[in-house]
Parts: sequence; structure tokens; C-alpha cells
Amino acid sequence: MKYSSQMVAKPYFIFALALLAGEILFGLILGTQYINGDFLFPHIPFNVARMVHTNLLIVLILFAFMGATYYLVPEESERELWSPWLAKVTFWIFAAAGVMTILGYLLVPYATLAEITYNSLLPTMGREFLEQPTITKIGIVIVALAFVLNVGMTVIKGRKTVITVVLLTGLLGLAVFFLFAFYLPENLVLDKFFWWYVVHLWVEGVWELILGAILSFVLIKVTGVDREHIDKWLYLIIAMTLVSGIVGTGHHYFYIGTPSYWLWIGSIASAVEPLPFFLMVLYAFTMAKQRRIDHDNKIALTWAKGTAVMAFLGAGVWGFLHTLAPVNFYTHGTQLTAAHGHLAFFGAYIMIMFTIISYAMPIMRGRPHGNGPKSQSMELKGFWMMVIGMLGVTVALTVAGAIQIMLQRWPDVDALSFMATQAEIIPVYMVRLVFGVVTLAGLLAYLYSFFVKETAIVKA
Repeated sequence: MKYSSQMVAKPYFIFALALLAGEILFGLILGTQYINGDFLFPHIPFNVARMVHTNLLIVLILFAFMGATYYLVPEESERELWSPWLAKVTFWIFAAAGVMTILGYLLVPYATLAEITYNSLLPTMGREFLEQPTITKIGIVIVALAFVLNVGMTVIKGRKTVITVVLLTGLLGLAVFFLFAFYLPENLVLDKFFWWYVVHLWVEGVWELILGAILSFVLIKVTGVDREHIDKWLYLIIAMTLVSGIVGTGHHYFYIGTPSYWLWIGSIASAVEPLPFFLMVLYAFTMAKQRRIDHDNKIALTWAKGTAVMAFLGAGVWGFLHTLAPVNFYTHGTQLTAAHGHLAFFGAYIMIMFTIISYAMPIMRGRPHGNGPKSQSMELKGFWMMVIGMLGVTVALTVAGAIQIMLQRWPDVDALSFMATQAEIIPVYMVRLVFGVVTLAGLLAYLYSFFVKETAIVKA
């Protein structure tokens, strides 16, 4: 490592991986409950398991982003982190708040949780993905401010690069757009309109800037391609991301009570949104082809290329599959939405987490050239198991969504009720569950790769 303060990233990465294991575990619980609704009831009802599943996903991505930032910013800025102490304190505050919130979901009825956390003073609870108690949301704001201050001061006092500028812009956007989580209007349409300012503008906006910056950093390190060349690609991708992503918020406004012009705005912007992800595929593979060094850490480059491909498939292809207004009329809220969500989150944000960890963690463990061949081979097995598992989950959910539409929503047919439709889809849910187990096995193989011992080479 060039700078000792980069070590503060290590606990963030470890905790993010632990949260990912929990997130997948609760995904398997939900998959089982789709088949047998009484599974683990009343101890872990479906709504609680889903809340834990989605909240763990959000928090683990934030931890991964923070760890990645604390690792790459000192190198990019060519100086030590402004306050390593603040980074450590922030970790423990955020980790404690996250654990307490998840335990609250599991151990306390949600209405009681809202009461004992004084939600009545500043109502923010009860909305999908933003179920956190108000005091937790306030804690997130404090952590975000401390984090942005720490990173911002490091960047201001050090070298400025395109990567740090794009990264800091994304982090500032992340902090600013979360403030809409505190706005809870009584009008349901208005509530949903601004609710998407957090959810969409995070996932399909500023998070993509963070993704692009981390991907660029790793590609520079493992390919040796000129920074100027990478900067041009990054500018192009980020420009298209912001233009299409911000306006693309409109594809959530189709049928929630907003004016009809959103049908056109949302559909046109959505047609453009896959393009930045396609450019990301070209970007990653072009950099790999033009590499000037043959870095020993080959698995990090595999993760980088995999991130670009899977993000394009999940966010681009599966997103466009159901996002045009005439199609979305039938598909919205079906398992097609879940198919897109699973592959998009995995491809874009979980895989970029693996990318930066696979590059940085060996260095923080005293292996500057990456893990050994046996360890990388095991990690590659984990890579393919997780990729195949998530593709299987996505295809199964796509089939389930198509069946759901045909049985429940298609015109000129005797539509079944929601529960009768779900009963017809159970065989597909069983397939989905099998691929979910494959995904978990892939994660376990990945984690095991950290403990693989290399065979010592004895010279005569």
C-alpha cells in the first residue's frame, strides 16, 4: 500500500461481505415463503423478511462504496486520508446503527418500532426501501456528512483527478438525494413522486457515477492503460448516465396519477438508459485489450469485465424489457420487475464491490501482486457460481412474470386472482430457489478463497 490510511477500508469491506451473506440468506427465506407461505411464520413473516432483505442490500452497498472510497482516494489524491480516526468512528457508528435497525425489524412489531423511535415527531417510516426508523435516517445523514467531509478534505488538499471528481460528485448526490427520505406528504401521488427522487436517483443516477469511478480506478491499476484514455471514456459514460438517468425518473410516473406527458418522457429516456451500460462493456473490454501490463491479479480484471457485462444485462437489457409505457402497463409490479432488480443490483453494485475488494484486499493483506493461483482459481469458481446463480434467478423470475401477466393481467382472458396466479407459478419459484442456493454457494466459495493456502515453491 502506498498510504497507511488506506487500511481503514478493510473493516468496511469485511462488514459489507458479512451483510451480503445475510442478504442472500433472507432472499432464500423469501424464496421458500413464496412456495410455502407458512415457512418460519410467525417468527419471521414475509413482510419482515422482505424488509430485512432489501435494507441489508442498501446498507451493504453503502459500506462497500465507503470502503472503496477510503481505499482509492488517498492513492488518487497522493496524500493520506484527512482523518483516519473519523473514518474508523464512522464505521462503528454506521455498523451499530445498521445492526440495531435490523434487530428492531426482527424482534419488534413495526408499529411498535415506529412508536418507540418517536416516528410521530417526524414521520418518515412505512415506505418501501425507506423503512428505517427516523432516528436511523438521522444517523445515516450524520454518517454521510462525516464521510463526505473526510473524503472532500482529502481531495481538496491533494491531487485532483477525473476519478475523484466523478466519485465525489456521486457521493454528494447520494447524500443530497437521501434528504427526500424525510419528506412525507399526505398525498400518495406526491409521496411516490418524490420517493423516486431517493430510490431512482440513487440507483439509476449518482450510484452509477460511483460505479464508474471505482471501475476506472481498478482498470488503471490492472491494465496500465493511460489515465487520459480512461478519463475520456469515463466522461462519456457519466454524461450519458446523468442525462438519461435523471430524465429517466419519468418511467416510474406512468400510472401513479401524474400527467400523461410522463408516458412519453419516461419512455424516450428509458430507451436511452441502456446505452451508458453498453458503453461500459466496450470500455472495460477495450481497456483489457489495450493493457500495457500483465498484472498478476487476473481475477480483479475478470470481476471488472463481469461487472460491465452483468450491469448491461441487468440494468440495460432487463430494464428496457419492461420499461416502455405500453409494455409497463401490463408488467409493472410483476415478477419481471423483480427479475430486473435482482440482476441490475447484482451486476452493477454487488459485482463492483467484488471488483474493488478483489483488487484491494490482497494488498491490504500484504500481497501487492494479488492472491496466489490457487486462491484466484477458487475465487473464479465463486465468480461463475454467483453469475450463473443470479442469471438463473433472473430467468426464473422473468418466466414467472410472463406467466403472471398471461394469467392475471392479459386482456380478453378470464383472469385469475393474485393468489391463484401465485399458486400456478410455484414450480418456477422452486427453480428460482435452486439458483438462489447456487448463488449462496458461490459466495461461500469466494469467501473461502481468502483462506486458501498456496503451495510453497521449493527451489533446488
